[in-house]
Amino acid sequence: MNRLVVLRHGQTEWNLSGRIQGSSDIGLDETGRAQAAAAAPTLAGYEPARIISSDLRRCVDTAKPLAESTGLEIELDKRLRERGYGPWEGLTMKEIAERFPDDHRRWRSQEPLLNPEIETWNELKRRTGDAVADLIDSDVDGTAIIVCHGGSARQIVGGVLRWDHDPTSGLSGMDNLHWADLRRMKSGKWRMFGYNLGVKPPYTIGSGPLARGQQASGGS
Repeated sequence: MNRLVVLRHGQTEWNLSGRIQGSSDIGLDETGRAQAAAAAPTLAGYEPARIISSDLRRCVDTAKPLAESTGLEIELDKRLRERGYGPWEGLTMKEIAERFPDDHRRWRSQEPLLNPEIETWNELKRRTGDAVADLIDSDVDGTAIIVCHGGSARQIVGGVLRWDHDPTSGLSGMDNLHWADLRRMKSGKWRMFGYNLGVKPPYTIGSGPLARGQQASGGS
């Protein structure tokens, strides 16, 4: 592959309520399904050769309208799942601060967490990196669209661009149903041509899609 579009899934109820999702299998809400349907024509404009998705529902359901638009099958890879947050999953940050004050303080100061049930950033980077390495080294040329999660997307982008953890941790999270555009140069090096790209609300496709290298507004 010589181009990767790294796509974060659409909105879920837990996104809206500020709950940690991690590896919990949460589906899209009504807005998330509308986002996926509205963005599919723009994403299809990349003319992908493959669609690879985390096996969690919120990613698979995000990929379905795109698969229908392109006629491609969705390839599932559990290595693209979000960071596993163990006992934090389903909780808000306020609840985490009350129940796990020491690790919450470490989280806020960007220190490694101590709870052994929570996946480390290095573990996440390693497994997502293995998935993307298999994709990049495949015999299929062209563009691949990777449907994943906020945390895994950052690690994939940083891994492909060969950033260490510090620059990756400074990269803002992508909004729901937004993506990064990564391309391999003739030299073999990868470059990022856009980040947090997406279709603007109310999720109608205009004549000038943002996917053509224009950066959309939004943060983590």
